[in-house]
Amino acid sequence: MDQNTGSPEYHGLDRSVAALMTSYHELNSSKVEELDEDPTPLEFMRYVAQNRPFIIRGGAENWNALQKWNAAYLKQMIGSRKVTVAMTLDGKADSVSIRQGQSVFIRPAYRQESFDEILDYISEQEIIKSGQQRLESHVACYPSVKYLQAQNDSLRTEYEELLNDVPASISFARIALRGHLDAINFWLGNSHSVTQLHNDNYENIYVQVLGQKQFVLLPPVDVFAVGEKSCPTADLEYVGTPGIGKTQLLLRYHKPEQCVPFPTWDPDEPYKHATKFSKLANPMRLTLNEGDMLYLPAQWYHKVTQSCNAEGICCAVNYWYDMDFSGIFYPATSFLRSTADLINRDSQLG
Repeated sequence: MDQNTGSPEYHGLDRSVAALMTSYHELNSSKVEELDEDPTPLEFMRYVAQNRPFIIRGGAENWNALQKWNAAYLKQMIGSRKVTVAMTLDGKADSVSIRQGQSVFIRPAYRQESFDEILDYISEQEIIKSGQQRLESHVACYPSVKYLQAQNDSLRTEYEELLNDVPASISFARIALRGHLDAINFWLGNSHSVTQLHNDNYENIYVQVLGQKQFVLLPPVDVFAVGEKSCPTADLEYVGTPGIGKTQLLLRYHKPEQCVPFPTWDPDEPYKHATKFSKLANPMRLTLNEGDMLYLPAQWYHKVTQSCNAEGICCAVNYWYDMDFSGIFYPATSFLRSTADLINRDSQLG
């Protein structure tokens, strides 16, 4: 067992937590398994039962989306129709930020804008950043970061023109999980957008179509490392009228105060907001290329950054299947989460 668990800083419950994290990482690979072809439904269920991720390299390379999708095709199919876009000042939507000495969970502003104009904005902002083109007043021209990231079954509700380009469901997941598909989401942005570390109650099949995405993954047992806190919530609001006067994003706090639990530790900045257990975490890092498919198990923490193609865009789709709340898994992870919260509160008091 790792010598860190015998460190003088770990006593009582802390020692048991350290032993739990250490034994998990000793018994499980620190690398994401890569497959050459789709698993059978039975093979897939083995990964679900073990709660372990995998990548199918080129698993979607024969999809129509991989053959057709580019900026021109997407604009041809969606055109100027209004879609939901998230807007932030720094590209970090649904993230924790320190405001007046307090951790605050900040949601992006959402607006209805023309798809073709959003795509052009995202692409031009990226091209300027990459130095392919130099324009004056970069910040003035592109004061916010826009990201098509609506997680409301957006491909089937806002981008139905693209449905024929992707499977209606992932066959091995549909059969193994008995068809409980909750959503298919469409993602389009540039490298300014970052998805902060978080987890979801879904079995997630993530498919990269354009550009690349870089994932940092942590298993549910690393809940003790992520520094989850109950944070008051606030929303960014878009104020003003485009083209008429000044527009800006303002922060509005919820009254009465509403709080949500959210991680505050970033594995890419390991010494900032670290808990006493963060050094025991073993983040798994991977890059999804065009055509790659990732199975991200329920409750796994993940942070996502992205790189664009030559057109300055990054695009993906993901399939959310409901996790199974029966059995021991969900109660066990809930217990770990509650225990981590108790330890964090005691540490703050101490």
